[in-house]
Amino acid sequence: MTEEKIRAAVGTAGAAKGEGLASFEAKLDHLLKLCERLKLENRHLREKETGWLRERARLVEKNELARTRVEAMISRLKNLETEN
Repeated sequence: MTEEKIRAAVGTAGAAKGEGLASFEAKLDHLLKLCERLKLENRHLREKETGWLRERARLVEKNELARTRVEAMISRLKNLETEN
């Protein structure tokens, strides 16, 4: 629901009651601002999550490369041991 639609609904509902309209609008404005702030925060957190996932993938790949190298070294050492 867009802000305009919400405000239109508030105007209709608020006009029927008459009293407390200003208070209701103030609360609504606060909620709309909070919603926008949370959307922005959510977007930033998702961007951070994407960065962390990329870094994790890079580190997993780096770890696998190191494991392969260590296994190759161990294999060579065992071969040297059996040759002697």
